[in-house]
Amino acid sequence: MSPRVALVTGAARGIGAATTRLLAEQGWRVLAVDLAADDPALPYAMGTAAELSTVADHPNVIALIADVRDRRALTAAVAEAEDRWGGLDAAIAAAGVIAGGRPLWEVPEDQEDAVLDTDLRGVVNLARAAIPALLRRPAPRSGRFLAVASAAATRGLPMLAAYCAAKAGVAGLVRALGAELGDSGVTANAVSPGSTDTPILAESARLYDLPEAAAFASQQPMARLLDPAEVAAVLVFLAGAESSGMTGSVVPVDGGLAL
Repeated sequence: MSPRVALVTGAARGIGAATTRLLAEQGWRVLAVDLAADDPALPYAMGTAAELSTVADHPNVIALIADVRDRRALTAAVAEAEDRWGGLDAAIAAAGVIAGGRPLWEVPEDQEDAVLDTDLRGVVNLARAAIPALLRRPAPRSGRFLAVASAAATRGLPMLAAYCAAKAGVAGLVRALGAELGDSGVTANAVSPGSTDTPILAESARLYDLPEAAAFASQQPMARLLDPAEVAAVLVFLAGAESSGMTGSVVPVDGGLAL
């Protein structure tokens, strides 16, 4: 059988990088997509071209710089995956940013826009670009559209209102897509991580004036931060054949935070 093909956004670091690496190790061909540049609206560093290049230092991975807020760029990325490897079997929306640290009405509008446009619109953009490609695979299909939501999708986190709204939107989106895709053979699911040791969590600690991200560990019953690889393992499971009975699901990978 031909190797399966995936496109992963937010692939330069964090959960996206861990997912890209694990897929590649399991024989997938992966198009690793990332903005690989700072966002002038946000006060912390984004993933870099050097980090993306490191993730792509595997014979099964090709790096591509693109902004998930640019629908045409994602359409071109999907076309690149299809042209290079003959089709697309999984699209994984892991790109995300965070901003806040103050009540919603005091958050600068450009920061609010960055969160909503990346964390929700970016997932919608990937769905619009990638799902037609997943459906272009001949039946019987086993395509997977996956997204990274958050425990913030169901918890009201003060001073992170836009982030909560975007992640709740992601959860609603995959539920609707699961219903829309029906018996097509293509499924839509999401993971909902808790406090995971990523740059976004480090920025969250700064926004809450905490000394370090490790301070979030105590809110989870497991009393530790998650490793991005633990979230990636669930995403890779959802990308595989073993998840064939799941669609429209939002799977907690949160150290018990939702309990």
